[in-house]
Amino acid sequence: MGPNISEIADGIYRISIFVPEIAPPAGFTFNQFLVLGDEPLLFHTGLRKMFPLVSEAVSRIMPVGNLRWITFGHYEADECGAMNEWLAVAPQAQVAHGMTGCLVSLNDMADRPPRVLSNGEVIDIGGKRIRYIDTPHVPHGWDAGVIYEETSRTLFCGDLFTHLGNGPAITENDIVGPALASEDIFYDTSLGPSIAPTVRRLADLTPRTLALMHGSSYVGDTVAALNDLASAYDKRLRDAMAEMSA
Repeated sequence: MGPNISEIADGIYRISIFVPEIAPPAGFTFNQFLVLGDEPLLFHTGLRKMFPLVSEAVSRIMPVGNLRWITFGHYEADECGAMNEWLAVAPQAQVAHGMTGCLVSLNDMADRPPRVLSNGEVIDIGGKRIRYIDTPHVPHGWDAGVIYEETSRTLFCGDLFTHLGNGPAITENDIVGPALASEDIFYDTSLGPSIAPTVRRLADLTPRTLALMHGSSYVGDTVAALNDLASAYDKRLRDAMAEMSA
């Protein structure tokens, strides 16, 4: 199916591709986010095979060649599979990621050297401020991280809150229950001691919008949603440890 484009915050566009063959009958969305500014940024490149669809969608918003920054949650095909295709069509574009991601993957796999971001570092893209936050193993991947756009208070959550279906671009409905239901299907979260504290630290940002890679973005009580998700992960970890020690 073709991409669905929605502005979920001022100058922030969600480019969503629905794949009904994944987890039928509900299906599954793959969302990329374009952040406009003097130096536009793309969060998630999409799969390599999705590049024609995603790039055509971006071209409806801005010239593709003007893209300046490319980043994503962690090194995985749906997050960065098309990064080199983007580097090829955008001559000034540069991949930016945390130290671990650059050391273990991107220094070798990206066609141009990436920019290494330290935890908490901010890139001012002109009109928007992008803060990089390390979240190792949360929800999975040693190199995991998220970004927070400070002016619109948009938290780009990557795979956190992953849920099924082709819902609206933005919702105020519960996303914690659907995320836990998805977890029971995919088992995609690393249940370790850092999971709940890391998610609670993200709640401390008091974001206005949660931009999700898989599913609808969220504009309800974001702090409660993050804290409830952290508590649910904490319970699952404790239950698993109790089962192991029984």
